Amino acid sequence: MDPGRSPDPPKRPLGGIRAGSVAGIPITLDYSWFVIFFLVLGTFAGAVFPAHAPDLGRTTHLLMGLAGAILFWVSLLLHELAHAFAARARGVGVEGITLFIFGGMARTTREATRPADEFFIAVVGPLASLALAVVGYGIGIGGPGLGIPESVTVVAEYLGFLNLLLAVFNLFPGFPLDGGRILRAGLWQVTGSLRRATRLAALSGRFLGWAIIGLGIWSLLVGGGVIGGLWLIFIGWFLTHAARSSYQQLLLQQLFNPLVASDAMSPDPETVSPDLPLPELVLEHFLRRPYNSFPVTEDGVIVGLVTLGHVKRLERKDWAGKVTGDVMTPLRDLALVAPETPMAEVLEIMREDGSRRVLVAREWELLGILSTSDIARWLERVTLVEETQDA
Repeated sequence: MDPGRSPDPPKRPLGGIRAGSVAGIPITLDYSWFVIFFLVLGTFAGAVFPAHAPDLGRTTHLLMGLAGAILFWVSLLLHELAHAFAARARGVGVEGITLFIFGGMARTTREATRPADEFFIAVVGPLASLALAVVGYGIGIGGPGLGIPESVTVVAEYLGFLNLLLAVFNLFPGFPLDGGRILRAGLWQVTGSLRRATRLAALSGRFLGWAIIGLGIWSLLVGGGVIGGLWLIFIGWFLTHAARSSYQQLLLQQLFNPLVASDAMSPDPETVSPDLPLPELVLEHFLRRPYNSFPVTEDGVIVGLVTLGHVKRLERKDWAGKVTGDVMTPLRDLALVAPETPMAEVLEIMREDGSRRVLVAREWELLGILSTSDIARWLERVTLVEETQDA
């Protein structure tokens, strides 16, 4: 499965291992990739290839499974590289490719600027998979006549089948699948609005996701396919979630483009002193104020940030004798931005640092604070308004 391209991602891969690069494009293996790799390996070696070539020995089946699993992921990587090279050709920057439990994702720095570019970048992935399917079926069907061993032709033909399946599935018109992006390109061309086209394509993606979930439930309850049913439910849930979050991401990108940090921050936040005793911090601030964090300042200068999570790490009996400065996150470990910093850059900083809050300051003077929960609530309201207006 290929959930498409992810615009405006974090600079550093989160929860993954760098596996090298191709033409300057970093390749990352998400931790979930290792789970699915060994699952694919076990399925190939223990069920698929023994069924297709029963006369071959167990050792041969194991080697076929290993080769098949590696080549399967190579084919997914080639699918994503096709997207990446097409994006580069159309002037869209590529920050890397991540392989994970559902396949792969090429991470681009921004959306395409024209419907034609979006169509071209989206369509090359399924075309690459179709080309790999032709090669696989060609070796599988023509190999015996050329004296190619059965172990090779069986693996090649099955990989041809999987790549054909991958191409067909990705052409389903559900965003953010490639077919959904092709649909978005068409809607964008007709409506002239990327936002409206994305909303409609995302609705199609959510509908497709729910349809897949329904198919999984049917398979689970009626068809007798427990593993397949659970897998379909998982895929459908992921697609539904990805469609909604992709649309929200575009809204975030477009609506925040004209904004700077001072436009969205909560100004003049309540602060505490680093010398404030911990029991007083809890009783007079966390229990009496609707905040989960407080900037820590000394003589008007920022020195850190204390959160409710800092306090929860300590048992109550350990509060005595401790002050806020003992548990706070010091300034050197905080995300700090100027008031004129574009909001798009603020969000990128938050993703890079994995932080939930940024402090807005000028020359160490605290001006405001921005949190992910504030942004999420704001985005939820904007999404509701946008969907109501477009309905």
